[in-house]
Amino acid sequence: MNISFTEKQEKYIASQIKSGDFQNASEVVRDALRLHEVYRHRIIDELKAELEKGWAGKASTRKIKDIIEDKRKARAK
Repeated sequence: MNISFTEKQEKYIASQIKSGDFQNASEVVRDALRLHEVYRHRIIDELKAELEKGWAGKASTRKIKDIIEDKRKARAK
């Protein structure tokens, strides 16, 4: 597998190795991927919970046009 990094990412990886927290670039990348997986699952779970709350709640009597107009007015303030 070949992976390309930006200069900024390469500097970050090098700094993590230099700090002594990681032995090599592979460890840094594996740790980043583990954190990404945890973060992604948490975000998805939170979104699902919010959707469930929305479906379980009362239906709004407001029209889409009214909601959009209220948003425009709020931005104009």
